[in-house]
Amino acid sequence: MPISSFLGLQTSLRGLLAQQRSLDVAAHNIANANTVGYTRQEASLGAADPLHTGSGALQNGSGAYLGQGVDVTAYRRIRDSFLDLQVRAQTMALNDATTAAESLDRVQSAVNEPSDTGINSLLTKFYDAWNDLAAHPESAGSREAVNKAAATLADAFKTLATDIGNATTDAQNEFTALTGSTGPIQAAATSIAKLNKAIDNAIDAGQSPNDLLDQRDQVLDELSQYGNVSVTPQANGRIQVMLGNQSVVDDTIVDWPASLPSTFAAGGGQLGALQTLTTTTLPGYLAALDQVANTLATDVNAAYGSTFFGGTTALTLGTGIPAASSIAAGTGAAGSNDIALAVQSLRDSSAAGQQYAAFVRQVGSDADNALNAQTVAQAAVDSAEDRRQNISGVSLDEEMANMLRFQRGYQASARAMSSIDDMLDTLISRAGRVGL
Repeated sequence: MPISSFLGLQTSLRGLLAQQRSLDVAAHNIANANTVGYTRQEASLGAADPLHTGSGALQNGSGAYLGQGVDVTAYRRIRDSFLDLQVRAQTMALNDATTAAESLDRVQSAVNEPSDTGINSLLTKFYDAWNDLAAHPESAGSREAVNKAAATLADAFKTLATDIGNATTDAQNEFTALTGSTGPIQAAATSIAKLNKAIDNAIDAGQSPNDLLDQRDQVLDELSQYGNVSVTPQANGRIQVMLGNQSVVDDTIVDWPASLPSTFAAGGGQLGALQTLTTTTLPGYLAALDQVANTLATDVNAAYGSTFFGGTTALTLGTGIPAASSIAAGTGAAGSNDIALAVQSLRDSSAAGQQYAAFVRQVGSDADNALNAQTVAQAAVDSAEDRRQNISGVSLDEEMANMLRFQRGYQASARAMSSIDDMLDTLISRAGRVGL
């Protein structure tokens, strides 16, 4: 196959276009240096298909393959999928710990120990009032003090139980809002389904949907704060997305239900923390507080000889506390104080105090553990994100160096084209004038 005299021009043109497109990609990277979720790109260059010259092209009579320059083979995203998994896993852990820490801090503030208004202090004042009544069994003021101390203690139990119940309700409402039809998970599912379709169409048209892939990865990053996100690749760039054990998107179809099944498990993240809080942690606190209230009521009523504290839970403790005038200090004649002595002795003998101390320690320990987990998870997220940015993020210094490199390549291709053009001009203009 004969070689065209204009082959060199075409080869130089390919070089010009390849360097120009590489410059365009560098400019796109620089423009998006501060765009959240953007992945830097590069134009992958490869040698163009060679020209087969056939037999007789070489001195020995054999054929040859003559290079025809360079082509852009792909516009590639520089991204590590393993680092994406790390960032999403750490984001899930961070939001799990953050949600738990915020809720437990609220409960710890409601417990308010140690303080003058905490149940422990009020329990001490309750026993002190009975001790004073034992010392002054006929004193109306001492009976009034017992009545007020008992009412204040019962109110503290009721207030704390109400606060824990409110925290549980708020966690349930937050879970419902996040997973509902107007929540962020439904919005993310809709966005991913649309992006799946757009990416599919772009690939069918022979395009590189890099920016669309960036948008989808950003949605997946945001979705990971709610639970364990798993992605299964499908044909033509589409993906199936699971959140915990529930499908979110299957190709271009939104699978997220309007009402989650009872078997749904988020596997971590904000939803996982809310599930644990509403089904285990907060009900456990309320059960422990109810146990303290029941023990206190049982022991006091036994020592008093009749019902002093009505109710067997934190919310109902104190129902029917005797009026001050009817509180008895003793069972004998005037001046008897055996009842008061029996009740005040519960300070050391009743298990209620130990149960309450264990409850306070548990709340404090859980709150501290959640806060420590939040601190560790935040550091892990920052570290994973830094590693990802080192690979996928835009370095302005690197892009400026690339621009200079591509500029020099463009200038060299232009110089080669000019040289070939001058050669062809001499050939065409002077052909037939040899010897003149």
